[in-house]
Amino acid sequence: MASENAEGLIELLVERFETQQLPRILELERSVAAGNTITEFEQEFLEAVCREAIQSKQLVDQFPQYQPLFARVVHLYRKITMQALENEERQIRTR
Repeated sequence: MASENAEGLIELLVERFETQQLPRILELERSVAAGNTITEFEQEFLEAVCREAIQSKQLVDQFPQYQPLFARVVHLYRKITMQALENEERQIRTR
């Protein structure tokens, strides 16, 4: 029974990620790739999805089929964050 609950929960998390979070994340990726900085609201969004990823890691570990997706998502968060930081630093230097 607990396994069924965990499976239902992870399926719900993946669905929410695909429909709600992924579109915003990809939009942020394009924006920072174009050299833009992120707003405070976008930073808060990234922090929230990163916290959620950390909280869901234990659940993901129970389902190996989701581990590659989890790893790609974490890498994407890191990529966006690092690019946003570089953009912010560049903006500060040019002031």
